[in-house]
Amino acid sequence: KISFDLAEYTADVDGVGTLRLLDAIKTCGLINSVKFYQASTSELFGKVQEIPQKETTPFYPRSPYGAAKLYAYWIVVNFREAYNLFAVNGILFNHESPRRGANFVTRKISRSVAKIHLGQLDCFSLGNLDAKRDWGHARDYVEAMWLMLQTDEPEDFVIATGEVHSVREFVEKSFKHIGKTIVWEGKNENEVGRCKETGKIHVTVNHKYYRPTEVDFLQGDCTKARQKLNWKPRVTFDELVREMVDADVELMKNNPNA
Repeated sequence: KISFDLAEYTADVDGVGTLRLLDAIKTCGLINSVKFYQASTSELFGKVQEIPQKETTPFYPRSPYGAAKLYAYWIVVNFREAYNLFAVNGILFNHESPRRGANFVTRKISRSVAKIHLGQLDCFSLGNLDAKRDWGHARDYVEAMWLMLQTDEPEDFVIATGEVHSVREFVEKSFKHIGKTIVWEGKNENEVGRCKETGKIHVTVNHKYYRPTEVDFLQGDCTKARQKLNWKPRVTFDELVREMVDADVELMKNNPNA
């Protein structure tokens, strides 16, 4: 939701920022010596027009972030075609790791679960529990970025696992890893996640975390990347969740205020 609160800043950084970099390459006469990777995003698909989403799926961004990234996508295509610059868009679906920023929902969950496990926190709040995403591991996706830059001709690629999981599932698996079973009670903003073993409420829903225009479902089709880059994801969803929770448990043990 942050891009809705910082819409102009988002456009300046994610949209015009990309143009500045491309223009610097051209102005400095580096067209023939630079390869440019644009960190594009599945948020381009927003209100999805087909399932799953691939390179030819029409875009329909649903946030200032998605709209800014749409400009960045097309300005990369424009510079590639106008100046023969090796520039590619990596349309990466959600990629996570223990390094994920704390304002992203996956890291918020793993940090909060770790704190609850260590007795440093009782409860935390989330937005739309039923939003579904195609979550992969950043380590796999960075390999895909590198592979895109090793090709003979610049092309745009969707990078995804093809699997879809809800925020609710991420919460449940995170708690399961520390030996807690979450049972859901209530509906909508009154829904809570209660620990089956202790009866304590650990998760609540707060409408302030909802986006004004929600992206409910994203699922990528990385067939092109599999065929042309010989790339495939290696880390499973369960492994990703466990790694993030374990890393945050260790972090919070040493630095509870992190």
